[in-house]
Amino acid sequence: MELKRLTATPVTLEWLKKLTQFHGPLLFYQSGGCCEGSAPLCLPQGDYRIGDSDVFLGMIGETPFYMSESQFEYWKHTQLIIDVIEGGGNAFSVESPEGISFHTRSHVFTQEQMVKLALQAPPLRGKQH
Repeated sequence: MELKRLTATPVTLEWLKKLTQFHGPLLFYQSGGCCEGSAPLCLPQGDYRIGDSDVFLGMIGETPFYMSESQFEYWKHTQLIIDVIEGGGNAFSVESPEGISFHTRSHVFTQEQMVKLALQAPPLRGKQH
């Protein structure tokens, strides 16, 4: 079974369905800490341009998830778990007016899991959806 670098809670999946109905196709971009701390930004797909060096970590439901190459180097030893918390903190993110925020939790991979990851295909760069 493939080890995933990215997962989401059921409440995250529910909110993504609601937000997609209102905003259309979305994408996540893991912030690097400038304006929004380390919160993942959830944006309409046309509002953010994915660069060739951005890393595609996978899909959360129908929503692609990306981060910069430098962020990936920092997070590559962890599984990201996207969750929802109360409080609208991400001014640029579509969920903020709903009174919630997407939040990145993490699980540090074990040595055994890191070996399994090394045997899998590496994460893709650039736009993948």
